Amino acid sequence: MKKNTSKNTKGKIVSAAWKLFYEQGYDDTTVEEIIDESKTSKGSFYHYFEGKDALLSSLSYLFDEKYEELMQSEKLPENSFEKLLYLNNEMFDMIENRVDIDLLTRLFSTQLVTKGERHLLDHGRVYYKLLRKIVVTGQEKGELTDEMSANEIVKLYALCEHGLMYDWCLAKGEYSLKSYAKKVMPVFLSGIKSLK
Repeated sequence: MKKNTSKNTKGKIVSAAWKLFYEQGYDDTTVEEIIDESKTSKGSFYHYFEGKDALLSSLSYLFDEKYEELMQSEKLPENSFEKLLYLNNEMFDMIENRVDIDLLTRLFSTQLVTKGERHLLDHGRVYYKLLRKIVVTGQEKGELTDEMSANEIVKLYALCEHGLMYDWCLAKGEYSLKSYAKKVMPVFLSGIKSLK
């Protein structure tokens, strides 16, 4: 029970922070506003985060929360390949509409130079666990190729997503991430479909 409560508290702080970052900008958002928006306490905030800068790496937590939500959706396709495309489409929609591109850019730059944790590549994340489960199920049902391991397919999918987000950041959001991915993800991932 305590673990669930702490996850909810941390999730409230992360969600509130990223909502405010999107609405007001990172520099114009204070820790006090994040605490107020999350309806938590200063002690809770500093229990999970050293300060506002520590929240930059929490974007992966927000992504994981979204993936968990999407896995419960009634719109989630049965076919594993279609499920992967659906998750990508919905995730990129959230990124375009709830994540400031400058902060996403900053996150990618910190992941490139960090000597510490690389949150986006942490295979213990919900993201990687869900993808692996989808891929393994897809292979068992004969929907996805068994000529690649589940781990190789998950790595390919994550590589495609990260590459698209990175390019979108480089282009400063001059095109729709969601629309572009809807065109190219099926092409990028065509090799994982089963030929049987």
